[in-house]
Amino acid sequence: MSDESLTVLETDPSDGVDPDEFVRAAMKWHFGPATGSRYWLSRVEDLAFDPIHDVKGVEDLAFFPDMADELREVPVADLIPKGYGPRAGLLNVFDSGGTTGAPKRVIQLADWMRRSARQVDSRLRAHDLPVGAHWLTVAPTGPHLVGDVLQRAAAGLGGTGLTIDMDPRWVKRLVAAGRTDEVNAYTDHLVEQCRRVLRSQNVEVIGATPPLLERFAREDELVEIINSRVKAIIWGGTHMDPDTRDLLRTDVFPDVRVIGMYGNTMMLTALVERAGLTASDPCVFDPVSPYVFLSVVDPDTGEPVAHGERGHVVVSHVSKSMLIPNNAERDTALRVRPAGRHAGDAVADVAPLPSVKGAKVIEGVY
Repeated sequence: MSDESLTVLETDPSDGVDPDEFVRAAMKWHFGPATGSRYWLSRVEDLAFDPIHDVKGVEDLAFFPDMADELREVPVADLIPKGYGPRAGLLNVFDSGGTTGAPKRVIQLADWMRRSARQVDSRLRAHDLPVGAHWLTVAPTGPHLVGDVLQRAAAGLGGTGLTIDMDPRWVKRLVAAGRTDEVNAYTDHLVEQCRRVLRSQNVEVIGATPPLLERFAREDELVEIINSRVKAIIWGGTHMDPDTRDLLRTDVFPDVRVIGMYGNTMMLTALVERAGLTASDPCVFDPVSPYVFLSVVDPDTGEPVAHGERGHVVVSHVSKSMLIPNNAERDTALRVRPAGRHAGDAVADVAPLPSVKGAKVIEGVY
C-alpha cells in the first residue's frame, strides 16, 4: 500500500479529506494481502465485484452485501487488519445489544478510539456543554459501546464521570416474557441509584435513555434537582418521539439543554444532535465524513427516498481499523440533507422498525 493512501486513512474528521478518496484508500487497505484482516481477505472471492478496482467512492459501498450478521460468530482476531502488525492497540471488543439475535461483535483499536472521541467532543462543544462538570451517565457498560463513548465524552470536556450501569439484555428478556412487574422493579432500581447521586453530587450533565427521563419526569424531587443544577441532558439508546422531546424540552426541563445522541455498535461511534436546532425543528443527526456514512432507502427497492420522506437507515463504517459496509440498521428515519461537507444523508426523527427478519424489536430501557 502506498504511503499516500496510508496518510489518507490516518486523517482526522476535521482534516477535510475527500470522502471518495478516503473510501478508495480504505479498499486498498482492507483488501490488500499484506494489510487486510483475515475476515475480509477470506470473503473477497465471494463478492460479485473487485473492491479495490470497482469501489470508487461512497456511493459504491452499496455494492457490498450486508454481512454484519456474520459478526455474531467471527473470531475477534480475524477482524484486526494485518497492516497494524503484532501491536494493533486493541482496546475493546464491543457487542451489539442483541435485539435481533445473538450479539454482533466489533473491535475498537486505539487510533479509532481517538478519532471517534474527537468528533463526539467537537459536536458536544458546539452545544456549549459545561467544561469540568460532573456527569451522571446511566448506560450499559462492559461489552457495550455507549458506556465507553459517554465516559470518554465526559473526560474530553474535563469532567468527572459518575456512572450507573444497566443490563439491557436482561430487560429485553423480561419484556419479551411479559414480566412487566420485574421490568418496573428494575427501572425503579436504576432511578433510585440516580436519586442518590443527584442528591449528593453537583451533577451538571446527565446521560440517560428516554424511558428513564420519563420516569424522572414523574418525580417532583428529581425534576426540581435537575432544573436547578443540570445544564444538559444527553439522551439516546431508545428512540424519543417528537412529542416527548418537545414536552421534555419545553415543559419538564425548560432550563436544560436536551441533546439527542444516535449511535450503535456497527457505527463504532455516536452521532450528536445537530447544534442550533429550534424547538420546532426535528432532531437531526449528521454523518461523520469520512468514516460513518448514512443512507435512507426504500426497504423494497433499496433506492434512496426523497428528502423529507421516511425510509430504512443503512450505515457504513469505514476506517483504518474496521470496515462494516452497507449495514441495514433496525431503524427508520426521515432523510435530510447533511450539514457542511459531510457525505451521504443526515437522518431525523429516528424510530425503530417493529421487526427485523421476523424478530420483534424490543427496546426496553435501552
